[in-house]
Amino acid sequence: MKRIARLALALGTAMLMTSIGHAEQKTFKIWWFEEPTTAQGIVWKKALEEFKTKHPDITVSFEQKTFQQLQASGGMILNSDQAPDVLEYNKGNATAGLVASQGLLTNLDAYVKKEGWDKILNEGDFVLSRYDEKGIYGSGPVWGVSVFGEYVSCFYNIDMFEKAGLKPPTTLEEWVAALEAFKQKGLTPLALGAIDTSGQHLLASLAYTKADDAWVQNYQGLKAPLDGAPYLYAAQTLVDWVGKGYINKDSTGMKDPDAALLFTSGKAPMYVSGTWNLGTFASTIKDFKWGQFVIPTPKYSVGSTGNLWVVPKASQNPDLAAEWISLTLSPKYQAELGNAGGVPIAADLSAITNPIGKNAAAVFKQISDKNGLGFYPDWPVPGYYDVLNQKDTGLFQGSLTAEQFVEQIKQVYDDAQENQ
Repeated sequence: MKRIARLALALGTAMLMTSIGHAEQKTFKIWWFEEPTTAQGIVWKKALEEFKTKHPDITVSFEQKTFQQLQASGGMILNSDQAPDVLEYNKGNATAGLVASQGLLTNLDAYVKKEGWDKILNEGDFVLSRYDEKGIYGSGPVWGVSVFGEYVSCFYNIDMFEKAGLKPPTTLEEWVAALEAFKQKGLTPLALGAIDTSGQHLLASLAYTKADDAWVQNYQGLKAPLDGAPYLYAAQTLVDWVGKGYINKDSTGMKDPDAALLFTSGKAPMYVSGTWNLGTFASTIKDFKWGQFVIPTPKYSVGSTGNLWVVPKASQNPDLAAEWISLTLSPKYQAELGNAGGVPIAADLSAITNPIGKNAAAVFKQISDKNGLGFYPDWPVPGYYDVLNQKDTGLFQGSLTAEQFVEQIKQVYDDAQENQ
């Protein structure tokens, strides 16, 4: 009997040690797609080290992803056992809204109260966190949380502008005049990745110069049939700008990083893109002064609250995921985001000493205070991101007229509404 008791004790001890060992091996998985040199990439890496220190008994596993990876395969990943515990995901009907409607995300309403996120963010900051049963933004449960803001602007080479006797334009006419002035000096004024996001962001910005409140709300709310007039103006303007040499015809095969390199190397005076470049530009541009101006539209700018931290339905550690979100939303890391050149969503502006971050946060507040965030052109329709990039390229290549462009994107848009 004693021998049996000793064996039982030994077995129990072994099982206990196995259990303890298993607990020590618990893994918490985080994914994001911000590049390491961006403000988010820099600050989240610091937060990651603090999170690891707070949880020495947990293996915190981080994986760097790309925007394109999750744009193309996010739904499939979330619907598998490969999903992480928390990840950065693109906001909007076609992305976060779609996977929320498919039941692939965790409802975060309880955490909003428990973690006090509703005390940090206002209801406007939650607009792109909420999706209804059809995946349409603006109402329903909170499925993700943004901890930064973003907007599209035109980055410009201050030294080049001063040498040419130009000031940042405040009207579309002044912008065209600046483009023409640089062209007359033998420079291609505008660097652009036509097959990437900057092409469709310029297109949408030009469309917003002809868009009122009703058009933007109907467009983003997938209210078919699409009124194509603002896009017709934008598409024809792009065709005209290519013809006049304001945009290089080589843009048809250019991606955003290549276009950005033309700007950062001082070869192009302007580059249309988003605030996600601020950290990279701050760390890489050493040979000239640079700034940004809001693309002159009556009200709306392409932009929004930032990408969302979402918790997959299959997450094994939702409480830890909520803790991670709270850490990146804390005053400490919000201030660090601004000081890294990013756009914090809930920072005390007095805590930001970096002039780039302070200016970006102030501009974002200026846009959001007038309800001028027009969101992104691909949001209303799943797969519209690729459609707009493809049709954009057709405009630059000359294989599509402005009329054909509008006809083809309208067909996809109207079909999506009918199939809801």
